[in-house]
Amino acid sequence: MNTVSPESVGLSSARLKRVDQVMQKYVDQGKLPGVLSLVARRGQTAHLSQVGWMDVAAQKPIAFDTLFRIYSMTKPITSVAVMMLYEEGHFFLSDPVAKYLPEFEDVKVLVRRTETGVELADLKRPITIHHLLTHTGGLSYGFDPNDYIDQQIQKHVWQRYDDPDVTLEELIHGLTLCPLRTQPGTEFFYSLSSDALGYLVQVVSGQPFDVFLQERILDPLGMVDTAFHVPESKRDRLAVNYKPDKEQGLAVFDAPETSRYVRPTRCPAGGMGLVSTLGDYYRFTQMLYNQGELDGQRLLGRKTVELMRRNHLRDGVCRDGNPALGFGLGFGVTLDAERTQTLDSVGAYGWGGAATTRFGIDPQEELIHIEMTQLMLNDSVPVLDEMHVAIYQALIE
Repeated sequence: MNTVSPESVGLSSARLKRVDQVMQKYVDQGKLPGVLSLVARRGQTAHLSQVGWMDVAAQKPIAFDTLFRIYSMTKPITSVAVMMLYEEGHFFLSDPVAKYLPEFEDVKVLVRRTETGVELADLKRPITIHHLLTHTGGLSYGFDPNDYIDQQIQKHVWQRYDDPDVTLEELIHGLTLCPLRTQPGTEFFYSLSSDALGYLVQVVSGQPFDVFLQERILDPLGMVDTAFHVPESKRDRLAVNYKPDKEQGLAVFDAPETSRYVRPTRCPAGGMGLVSTLGDYYRFTQMLYNQGELDGQRLLGRKTVELMRRNHLRDGVCRDGNPALGFGLGFGVTLDAERTQTLDSVGAYGWGGAATTRFGIDPQEELIHIEMTQLMLNDSVPVLDEMHVAIYQALIE
């Protein structure tokens, strides 16, 4: 990947070295395996760096063609697929999801648990496509083992997800067996919504979801290493995924040899299923930064991208309990830079994945940044926050 002088795009070479210093610090402390970082401004790559290992035990260096489990960074790609079909007139965002996926017709809302079971209520309004794009449909994710709704999601969704024979249709059917957390449109709650959207794309387009992504997004953008599984020819490029460990510092969470990502799947998950590289994901972010186009390939119109990166949460609803944080159609949006106490601008948008991957696009600063590692998220390793400061403090004009 070609780079330009940082100074030619208003960045400081000396100050960008602080990005590497942050990365090196966490690798030296044994808190991270290895990290890739990219900073681009005004459409030019100005900083590209690599520190550490893709396999710590084997001392195998991380490389720019290393494959990463991007988990929730799959969601923006799924949202682009949805918006492509929206542009083509297949549906309105206000349409009930049940119009296309009848399984959602009879979903109930949890009112309370009782001594004999649970009390459920009918929907006051249908779940719409817009609700799924903004995580306001009342769905959940299944992460809390003490929560009744999440227990049901574990039973009907997660316990089936690793079954190589389960289909995307079967997975989403299982999701509709679980009650909603809230009435649609009332609260933001991060959820399996994007996985339902992937199935929507499949049904509306008449193509398997993974085929649609390949033909309509990945191939046109030249994202040659992005897929729902890693073929044998690329297996040696898949990084080990780690988790924090009090005694060892890092422990293996998902080894390439046994990973679900090295086998084909019948369930391409639109919220969490893709593997990608730094270079591939940069091409996707470039398309968004260019308002829907890259290298002569237009996926979306300018107004559609503008719609996606606006805040879509209604008044009184915010993300993570922070009124400065909104949500667009597939990624987070900064609403009030002062109240976030960070350096990004109003209108900056982006998202991350569970293994500490992240992208950000700041239209006001004409900036793209991407960070890739493989460590299951842990609040005790605030590397992304420190790197965020290191990137923005390098702006000099």
